[in-house]
Amino acid sequence: MVVGILGGGQLARMMTLAGYPLGMKFIVLEPVEDACATPAAMQLQGNYDDEALLAELAEIADVVTYEFENVPARSVEFLNGNVEVYPPAQALAVAQDRLNEKTLFREINIPTPKFAPVKSLAELQQVMEYIGYPAVLKTRREGYDGKGQVVLRSADKLESAWQIMNNKPAIVEEFVNFDREVSVIAVRDRNGHTRCYPMTENTHDNGILRTSITCSHEPVESQAHDYIVRLLDRMEYVGVMTLELFQDGAQLLANECAPRVHNSGHWTQDGATTCQFENHLRAISGLPLGFTNAVGYAGMVNLIGDAPSSDQILVHPYCHLHLYGKEPRLGRKVGHINIQCDDLAVFEAEFRAMQALANNTTAELP
Repeated sequence: MVVGILGGGQLARMMTLAGYPLGMKFIVLEPVEDACATPAAMQLQGNYDDEALLAELAEIADVVTYEFENVPARSVEFLNGNVEVYPPAQALAVAQDRLNEKTLFREINIPTPKFAPVKSLAELQQVMEYIGYPAVLKTRREGYDGKGQVVLRSADKLESAWQIMNNKPAIVEEFVNFDREVSVIAVRDRNGHTRCYPMTENTHDNGILRTSITCSHEPVESQAHDYIVRLLDRMEYVGVMTLELFQDGAQLLANECAPRVHNSGHWTQDGATTCQFENHLRAISGLPLGFTNAVGYAGMVNLIGDAPSSDQILVHPYCHLHLYGKEPRLGRKVGHINIQCDDLAVFEAEFRAMQALANNTTAELP
């Protein structure tokens, strides 16, 4: 089987690495020359909306997927007439527009923070009477890793905040004083069979994910699983999906969903019976799903900007290094470290050691 992927970054790279043992081959459509995924995939270099390249991709691939949700919806529609594409186009329509996303959450009774759409400064000033301060103003489309959003703390800052939006349609959301940020990842196959991974606790810095750690068998985990299964079923979804949530006491509030494999699930490569990348490929290609249970204690530390030397990491026997083949650059994800251990005390010590290594490397960048 040949799997086509829109996007050739690190997520595509990790899909190819998971799929080769299953006998799969890969082709990626990616504008950047020598993309991350190319060591294990053929590359069509060009824009995602190039219909000639899309037609070539559809001719070569047996099924097509995508590694990020900002691929043009028109490209997916074009491909759908020539080859099966998963996740479905409906998932893109939801994930590409924060208003659509929050509205769907409410329709299927998934709680969210208060929110309202805004198209002008006057509308923003008006809805702040309902939303209250502090709040977060976000572009409705695009934006990731903290981009395209600004925190609103007082009325006198609204005009400057709206200028940052550059008059684009936006959404303003109540600022949640959450206890922690969590996410849940699940996979659904072509026949509607679904499996959920353990919930993870996530930490961010400047909008970029820094760490994820499994926190299964907690009372709120069943809420998280219930919410994501509702989403998957509503969309008749196929593949891996991620739902990011704020925990406020005993309640979980939905922040956003991602119709793809996700950074907060990288720990599954070394800490789950079947990793998210393999399960995504199983789902879209019609193969049976693998078990999603954690094996012992597991977590992930992102490497942002640059990576420590490999020997500094691999001298720790419970740590697994995953590099993306990227040049160091401030704010860029260049790899991650997975930590997996059956002993909780040892796991926590190794996790802290990897955090310190990652933080020191970031601090050394100019």
